[in-house]
Amino acid sequence: MEPISGIWAYVAMSLKATGIFTVVILVVAYTTLAERRVSAWIQDRRGPNRVGPFGLLQPIADGIKNILKEETLPATASRFFFVLAPILVLVPSMVTFAVIPIAAPLPTPAGVVDMVIADLPIGILYVLAFSSLAVYGVVLGGWASNNKYAFLGGMRASAQMVSYEVALGLSLITVLMMAGNVTLTEIVWQQQQLGMWFAFPLSLAFILFVISAFAETNRLPFDMAEAESELVTGYHTEYSAMKFSAFMISEFGHMVTSSALMATLFLGGWDLPGTWDDAHWYQGQLIAGFAADGSVILANPAWWKTLLTFAGFAAKTGFFLVVYIWVRWTLPRFRYDQVMSLGWKVMLPTALAYVMLIAGTILVLDEIGVPWGFGYGLALTAVSGMATFAFMFALDRGRTITGAAAQRGQRVEVKTTPTATARAGS
Repeated sequence: MEPISGIWAYVAMSLKATGIFTVVILVVAYTTLAERRVSAWIQDRRGPNRVGPFGLLQPIADGIKNILKEETLPATASRFFFVLAPILVLVPSMVTFAVIPIAAPLPTPAGVVDMVIADLPIGILYVLAFSSLAVYGVVLGGWASNNKYAFLGGMRASAQMVSYEVALGLSLITVLMMAGNVTLTEIVWQQQQLGMWFAFPLSLAFILFVISAFAETNRLPFDMAEAESELVTGYHTEYSAMKFSAFMISEFGHMVTSSALMATLFLGGWDLPGTWDDAHWYQGQLIAGFAADGSVILANPAWWKTLLTFAGFAAKTGFFLVVYIWVRWTLPRFRYDQVMSLGWKVMLPTALAYVMLIAGTILVLDEIGVPWGFGYGLALTAVSGMATFAFMFALDRGRTITGAAAQRGQRVEVKTTPTATARAGS
C-alpha cells in the first residue's frame, strides 16, 4: 500500500494532531485523579469518590473551580514575566508528544496513515530540546514572583535540570548507537528486528533514564523545587487559579510524555510480542522485515492491528505513570546535597562508563560478524546485566551516596550533663 498523500495527507495530519492532543489532555486530567486514588489506596483511605460515579468527574470539578477562582498578582511582581512563566512551562510538556509514534500504521482508502503527528528525522533531539525549555518557565516564575522562597525553588530547579539532563542525554547515546538513528519510528523498528526490547540489552541505560526522568519532572523524591518543608511550595508559591493549575498540568504532562518516551525507547513503543505487527517504511514500501535472501517481506496493515498496538502502547505508558505515582507516595524526599551528589558523583560517571562499555561491546560484536538479531541482543543483555549488577549492588550500598551521614567506623559521641546523668541514675 502507498502512503497517504495530497490533500488527504493534510486532513490526516489535522485529525491526528487534534485527536492525539485531545487524548493527552484527557490523560493528564485523569492522571491527577489516578494519583489521588492510588495515594488514597496506599494510605488506606478512599480518595475522591463523590463527584460523578467513582469520582470520575472530579478532574472536571477541579478545572471549573480553578477557572472561577480569583487571580492574584503580587504588588511587587513583574507582571509580564509572571504571566509568561506558566505558558513557558505548559507548552513544552504538550508539543513534545508530536514525534512519538503511538500505534501501527492505519490503512485507509486514501492510503496508509502513520500514527505519529510528525515523523521528524531529529525525533530525540526535538524531544530533548523542548523538554529542556520547561525549566525556563520554572526559573522565570520564581524570579518574577519577587518572593525569596519562590526564587530559591526556581534556582533549585535549574541546578537539578542541568545535573540530570547530562545523565539523561548520555543514557540515550546507547539507544542511538543501537538504533543507528535518532528517529523514534526507526528506534521502534530496530527493536522489532532485534527480537527484543532495548530494556534488556540496555538495562543500565533504562535505569539511568528512569531516574533522570524523575528528576526532570521534579517528582518525589526529587521535588527540590517545591519542597513544602523548606520553601512553602517553591517556585509557584505566589500563583493561584488557572496560573497555578498550568504548573500542575505541565507537571503531569511531563509525566505522560516521559512515560511515553520510556515505553518507546526501551519497551518497543507500540510493538507487541511477535512479528505479526511489524511495519516500517522502506524505499516507499511498508515492509514487515527481510527474508533470508535479503528480499523484503511486505507488511499487511489492518485497522485491528492499529487498535491493538495502540492499546499496548497505552498499557506501557500507563504502567510508568503508575510507577511515578507509586514512588511519590512511597519514598521520602532526598536532601538537596544528596540530589546533587547522585547527579554528579554517581549518574554522570556511571553513564559515561556505560557508554564506553556498550560502544566497545558493539564494536566487538560487529568485528566478529554477529548478525543483528536475537543472539546479538542476548550478548548485549549479558554485558548490560553485569554492569547493572555492579551499579545496583556495588556502587550504591552506603559506599557512594552517603551525604552528611556518619561514615562506617566513626563513633558518635553523646555529650551528657551532670543533671542528665543523675536523672538517668535515678
